[in-house]
Amino acid sequence: MTAITAEQWREVGDRVFVRRHRAFDLNVGLVLGEGACLVVDTHASEVQGRELAEAVRTVTPDPWLVVDTHEHFDHCFGNAAFRPARIWGHRRCAENLRVYGQVQRKVTAAVYRQHGLPDQADLTEASRIDPPDELVDDDASLSVGGRTVLLRHLGRGHTDNDLVVVVPDTAVLFAGDLVEEGAPPAFDQSFPLDWPATLDAMLDLVAGPVVPGHGAVVDRDYVQAQRADIARTADLARAAHTAGSPAGAVLAQAPFPEAAARPALERAFRQLRGDPPHDRPEEILRRYGVG
Repeated sequence: MTAITAEQWREVGDRVFVRRHRAFDLNVGLVLGEGACLVVDTHASEVQGRELAEAVRTVTPDPWLVVDTHEHFDHCFGNAAFRPARIWGHRRCAENLRVYGQVQRKVTAAVYRQHGLPDQADLTEASRIDPPDELVDDDASLSVGGRTVLLRHLGRGHTDNDLVVVVPDTAVLFAGDLVEEGAPPAFDQSFPLDWPATLDAMLDLVAGPVVPGHGAVVDRDYVQAQRADIARTADLARAAHTAGSPAGAVLAQAPFPEAAARPALERAFRQLRGDPPHDRPEEILRRYGVG
């Protein structure tokens, strides 16, 4: 394996690196080929994207491609810092950023200010919304300096546009937020009824390290355990809905803390009722008191 002096980068497979950030405990990835590289996710603001680009340059001078694992700001608001490179993402990632990107930016900045972080709010507000332009529906195969990298959309889970990134010659898989370590999965825009099957499909691809969207690198056993907890939550929601009970009736039985279990159950009920998966932008802004 290649020796890298930058402390922030950890090599988890041959010329495949992870940089774990203090902010959000976020992971980004870097795959090196011959004369080219691939960056997996771009961080939470344009300034942080530029810092990440500088960190990549401590490893390689080669031109890059970029992949967004999904639409959430902490994974893609740094996109503009990597232009004019081509940026890959799921088709709905691009669509949702066009419709909801400004909503994300406003809400995130407002939450930062509420928590006494005006500098972070300013960075978010100054970040350009730059959706991916190389669009994936189900799968794509990239050549990164002669190295094959696979992009797969395996179904709905954390969002409706999650991509996993597989480097077959090292068996490293970047899972995005389909897998989280150190904290429960984030369910606010999730599809809990679909998520277990999506993880089943992902497990078919796991042959080595799994890099979660946040936290420490994990393995197959960890993914299977998290899949079981999500499936348990979905089953509780189905049972409560069938019985005519509210989602809160099974809250205490869920395998996640209340802060995660409540939105998980509410999102599952939304699926079971057949409600639209996303609120209108103005409804989201009104909920957060943002103009």
